Amino acid sequence: MEVFFTKIYIIILGMKVVVQKVSQAKCEVEGKITGEIGIGYMLLVGFGHEDTEETVRKYASKIARLRIFDDKNGKINLSIFDVGGSILSISQFTLYGDARKGNRPGFTRALGGQKAVDLYDYFNECLRNEGLHVETGIFGAEMNVTLTNAGPITIILENL
Repeated sequence: MEVFFTKIYIIILGMKVVVQKVSQAKCEVEGKITGEIGIGYMLLVGFGHEDTEETVRKYASKIARLRIFDDKNGKINLSIFDVGGSILSISQFTLYGDARKGNRPGFTRALGGQKAVDLYDYFNECLRNEGLHVETGIFGAEMNVTLTNAGPITIILENL
């Protein structure tokens, strides 16, 4: 008797956010500053086809409550509110780059078009509704982003 085992993987690719704790960050488009912050988070934000406003609200809430700043004892224990920080939010469809086949990444898993623009705008609105000061890049533009990653601390949020 032969026995065959089949593994089935279900991959749900929703929103992805790279959170970098920064001492400063800036975004420029065509030589003009579109967003600039001091201490806070620089976010790289990408959306998948399954994402909804509910997904976006969940991520905004999580980011507002992250505790990745040092307290007086050097322990990572403080939130962005505790340090009076701000956010620089950058749209980043390349978070969905898939380079498993060949050398040129594919981006078919990334959400594009007006729905992605709308979710990005809604995400930033949700962060502001959490009480955060949010600066942005320009969706779909060629951006030059500079930052000083403090710590360095970088957290990847996905599959919340």
